[in-house]
Amino acid sequence: MSLMAASALAFTGFATVPATPALAEHHEASAPARIGDAPNINGVWQVMNSANWNLEPHSAGPNPLPEGDTLLGAIGAIPAGLGVIEGGEIPYKPEALERLNQNRENVISWDPEAACYLPGIPRATYMPHPFQIIQGDGDDILIAYEYASANRVIHMEEVGIPPIDTWMGTSYGQWEGDTLVVTTLAQGPGLVKLPGGEMIDGVTWLDRTGNYLTNHATVTERFTPMGPNHIEYEATIDDPTIYTRPWTIKMPLYRHMEENAQLLEFKCVPFSEHLLYGDLIEE
Repeated sequence: MSLMAASALAFTGFATVPATPALAEHHEASAPARIGDAPNINGVWQVMNSANWNLEPHSAGPNPLPEGDTLLGAIGAIPAGLGVIEGGEIPYKPEALERLNQNRENVISWDPEAACYLPGIPRATYMPHPFQIIQGDGDDILIAYEYASANRVIHMEEVGIPPIDTWMGTSYGQWEGDTLVVTTLAQGPGLVKLPGGEMIDGVTWLDRTGNYLTNHATVTERFTPMGPNHIEYEATIDDPTIYTRPWTIKMPLYRHMEENAQLLEFKCVPFSEHLLYGDLIEE
């Protein structure tokens, strides 16, 4: 598939996998194992962990809103997780903890996910929504996300210098053997609107607890097939402005195997309007 065709799929708001039993039930037999010199990683993928709540090991907990237990009970509670970070914790510099604490004090109103802003990399990978990899032979690779109909192009070329900062950054990829290595630079939301109209300098959130990276970060992802229906996913984050050293997360990705596997719509802007503009909306 050419990049033009892949982009056309993204423009529709969601990219779909053909709804045929052969895709899921007979994937190994019907889909080529390789496309050119690279393994075939086309498909709809998703994680099975609690990384989007917190990358670090954590216990189960209540809804983060003070009134959450009263309004929702156990719905919205935080599931426990063993963590996905090699070494167990993020090595923040002492001066970076001020912004981390501010994020955690404003965990709903500052989280880009709550406002339906684009999630950035690597968070887009482990949100509780599937995503689709669209790979051709020698072309750039498109990844379409169900969350907010987000997408990004992986430019299959040498790492360059992005012209501007963007929410999802600019991604460059190359194959190292059977591993797709993707380098993402220039993730910077700029000024971000908060509820009530307040504007702050945005950073890329990594989870719902406020862990973050800045626009100085280099994110290096590695997609390594572990068979036809699993990918080992790693992402190393190097941001010397806020971390003492680079650090890595690791998790498996699982292919959706149902016969009608596809991305559905999760256009979340209408769900965030009362959070962002409640003070302006007439009831």
